[in-house]
Amino acid sequence: MTTLEILRSVKDASRALAGTCAADRTRALLKMADALEEEKETILAANGRDMAAAKGTVSEVMLDRLELDGERIAAMAAGIRAVAALPDPVGRELRRFVRPDGLEIRKVTVPMGVIGIIYESRPNVTSDAAALAVKSGSGCVLRCGKEAHESCAAITAALRAGLGKAGLPGTLVMLTEDASRASAEALMRANGYIDLLIPRGGAGLIRACVEKATVPCIETGTGICHIYVDRSADLEKALRILVNAKTSRPSVCNAAEVCLVHRDAAARFLPMAERALVADRLEQGLPPVELRADPEALALLQSAVPAGKNDFDTEFLDYILAVRVVGSVEEAAAHIRAHSTGHSEAIVTEDRAAADYFTAHTDSAALYVNASTRFTDGGEFGLGCEMGISTQKLHARGPMGLDELVTYKYIVTGSGHIR
Repeated sequence: MTTLEILRSVKDASRALAGTCAADRTRALLKMADALEEEKETILAANGRDMAAAKGTVSEVMLDRLELDGERIAAMAAGIRAVAALPDPVGRELRRFVRPDGLEIRKVTVPMGVIGIIYESRPNVTSDAAALAVKSGSGCVLRCGKEAHESCAAITAALRAGLGKAGLPGTLVMLTEDASRASAEALMRANGYIDLLIPRGGAGLIRACVEKATVPCIETGTGICHIYVDRSADLEKALRILVNAKTSRPSVCNAAEVCLVHRDAAARFLPMAERALVADRLEQGLPPVELRADPEALALLQSAVPAGKNDFDTEFLDYILAVRVVGSVEEAAAHIRAHSTGHSEAIVTEDRAAADYFTAHTDSAALYVNASTRFTDGGEFGLGCEMGISTQKLHARGPMGLDELVTYKYIVTGSGHIR
């Protein structure tokens, strides 16, 4: 099918979904989760072909994003079931009031309609997006990166089979049949077919969508996330947080890319961090973190290299960390305001005043006090899963769960009222 034919089919199917009840949509999600597990071997075989084709052409951390195994497929199915168990977002009355003339006005949540998702080499986005769309009463059109196309096609086929077993049209969830730039741009300009477009991927993809889309588009994902270690920080706590934020999965948008350290803590903390991020990881046979430091931090580190002019403005998505020494929480907040992409920032401190200043003077979607930025995630926030992390301020901000995937309309009831 052409991309236009796919858009038309999802649009038609979304109208059918709009007439279903919460129980129908929940049953469909459970069937989708079952089908995903039933087709595990088919999905793993498709993923194996994608992995073989990608090796040698993308980095190891990107291969990690692409790879599926039995545990990851089980987690995808569990994510769908978690969404199924959430309260229904459709038909909620947000507000009701009666005008002095007796006219009753209600504000009620309704499905978005058709949601388009353009994403890169993370096959699990396929099931997350489909689950959230169906639960919120919308159809979805998926366009994945070429590295993941066979994996995503197998996942989509399983999800569509599950929808069919629940008595709903499989065309509610469709994957474009090519992963070309043309298919992505077709979704960006699918006025009349797509009601909301969500890009999930690197800065280039997000910038292209924001600049070229003529349909409503959410700016998501790019994460230059900061960890600031304050003068009063418990340094062992700070070390655990930094190591988790940088190394647990460096290829995702909530991984830390910059560490700021107060001058009063730097002489103690930076050698500790270097040991944990470099020497200890080498001893364990793990990839070490490359430290790119400003002059003051460089003097306290043995393995670091001087930071380049763009290193504090780069989403590395790799085992690389930019490091800077600052003189105050005020300087840390100012640095973040100048360099952040508005995703996630953390302060490690035992000083309540410093924490309050940090959260008041940094303006990202998620701010953490004594916790890792890796928690900026739909599942960790109790949203089941997420459609993406919005770094803009209108409509949605932070992890986009069910509440961000519905819109609303006004229902006005009179008794022969005229104006």
